[in-house]
Amino acid sequence: MTSFEELNQKLHEKKESYAQGGGEKYVQRQREQGKMLARERIDYLLDDGSFMEIGALAHGQHPAVKDRHLPADGVITGYGTIDGRRVVLAAYDYTVMAGSMGEQGETKVQRMRDMALAWGCPMLWLVDSAGARVQEMVGSQFARGGYVFKHQVVMSGVVPQVAAVLGHCAAGTAYVPALADFIPMVKGTSMALAGRHLVKAAVGEDVTEEELGGTSVHCHISGVADLECEDDRMALDATREYLSFFPSNNADDPPMRPTTDAWNRPCNKIAEIVPTDQKKAYDMHDVIDDIVDDGFFFEMKPTWAQSIITGFARMDGRPVGIVANNPMVNGGILDVDTADKAARFVWLCDAFEIPLIFLQDVPGFVVGKAVEAQGIIRHGAKMLYAVSEATVPKITVIVRKAYGAGYFVMNGSGYEPDLIVAYPTAEISVMGPEGAVNIGFRKQIEASADPEGTRKMLEDEFRKLIDPYIAAAHGYIDDIIDPAATRETIVKGLRMSHTKRIQRPPKKHGVYPV
Repeated sequence: MTSFEELNQKLHEKKESYAQGGGEKYVQRQREQGKMLARERIDYLLDDGSFMEIGALAHGQHPAVKDRHLPADGVITGYGTIDGRRVVLAAYDYTVMAGSMGEQGETKVQRMRDMALAWGCPMLWLVDSAGARVQEMVGSQFARGGYVFKHQVVMSGVVPQVAAVLGHCAAGTAYVPALADFIPMVKGTSMALAGRHLVKAAVGEDVTEEELGGTSVHCHISGVADLECEDDRMALDATREYLSFFPSNNADDPPMRPTTDAWNRPCNKIAEIVPTDQKKAYDMHDVIDDIVDDGFFFEMKPTWAQSIITGFARMDGRPVGIVANNPMVNGGILDVDTADKAARFVWLCDAFEIPLIFLQDVPGFVVGKAVEAQGIIRHGAKMLYAVSEATVPKITVIVRKAYGAGYFVMNGSGYEPDLIVAYPTAEISVMGPEGAVNIGFRKQIEASADPEGTRKMLEDEFRKLIDPYIAAAHGYIDDIIDPAATRETIVKGLRMSHTKRIQRPPKKHGVYPV
């Protein structure tokens, strides 16, 4: 007979062997690239000692590896806590067949997705994977594939999903981040539907991984990723911070965080930040920093579509999502990318009951032949749709310009704001004085003996018509406030509207203008 001591020794040896990953050569390669190992990433991300591994003894068998099993089949799965709250995760291990996806590994990941839905807690992916193993995904095995992504869609808006791109992410693996809510991406990694070798074979392009799908592409040009990170630790820290704003699921309330920042603290810096001259630029980030709790703002997609700002903060301890125009970049104008960026952010906040704060200083949408060919109408409609559909508490502050359809999509008075206020510097109109006079009074100006004098006189008269006191007199805005009272005003609005409930007509879903 075999004793328990002998059985336990065998068990520990097997688990220890599997925990070593794919072998010293591959571990060393990760080290040389400055990357953490999969298990190190888990230990860093989760609360100390909270990780419970599921499927540690599962293994794959690849045709090219006949003398050993593939530890954990290249993906470590389990659950633990972050700030004491449950999460489930899947961490792809690049030391095992480049973290490629095999059948046993995906069975484990599916179990994690089932747990996330059943338990109502976030699902996290630590992605460092070359994609599906071609040798295992042919014929009937491939035909049953795709459920990975379908289940992510089912989970969308039910539990938070984060996919941290910590290594190269190719082929099917790239859709995991694409369907997640938050994608921090480390410099030196890449994300693409095909690796550079397949791209070379298929279309003849000879590109590097960075040129194909690095952070310079996805954090600055395509907007696929949400945050460019210097290293693994920064991406994992960002994951923890991001989750701190979210409830565990769509049935819970967002978590409050105590603050010593007085709810009615005056925002005296705003009068110094915001010029009264509509033509002068300033950075809306400075306004945000002055109104939110402790000046802390977690920005989403900060290096993409920068004329609009989106991100999370807290007001009176309550998580909020902020959508703000930034006059420092292209005057704060809206275009194809800014509309997409804002729409996705609004949908994200609305899904998890995070109130929205809109800070308006918008000259409208960009116009012209080029943007019409890009589908500016369709993209603008997407933002309009998202803001209209959102039923969370919505508070709008008109800082300066509120022109044209930009006023609408930034949650104007027709879009159910629970509170809409303006600074004395606000101008609400179909367009600015210069544009209105040039279009409406061009012939009168040309016929005048003093065209420039006539133009200035007409602009001054038009500016009187778009004065915020006229909008207040007609009840189109709720109040005109001293900028110093911005924080107090917003907090009062949040306190009053946190029980907001809106019933829409019953329907399966709308037809999204994407």
